[in-house]
Amino acid sequence: MLWLKSLHIIFMVAWFAGLFYLPRLFVYHAQVDIETDRAGDERFKTMERKLFRGIMTPGATLTVVFGAWMLFSDWDAYLQQTWMIVKLALVAALIGYHAWCGKLVADFSRGANRHGHVWYRWFNEAPTAALIAVVILTVVKP
Repeated sequence: MLWLKSLHIIFMVAWFAGLFYLPRLFVYHAQVDIETDRAGDERFKTMERKLFRGIMTPGATLTVVFGAWMLFSDWDAYLQQTWMIVKLALVAALIGYHAWCGKLVADFSRGANRHGHVWYRWFNEAPTAALIAVVILTVVKP
């Protein structure tokens, strides 16, 4: 069980690195003038795509795999604990946020971004709040 927990945490850290950094890239990418800085636009598209596909998605997938493995090891006991139900709801929300990030990567890739840098600055805050809540729920188990 300790190996599963260790792998779950390792891949969660990789996933969150992307959840923190990708929206920050969106902030800067939204400030690029596509007409005068094609190279900058293409650089951001490449960075966003590689971060999403190469780090975030594998990190998210393996976080969920190892978390589910631990959850199913004692399903009845875990699902009787309120902290775990709330944590799972937050994880589901993070998976939705991850998917939304993927849509935004695709939007930027097609040149179809609809948001300004200020919107992305606010969008960037959601994973921080979720991480704080998940860590407190998991460690304190209120």
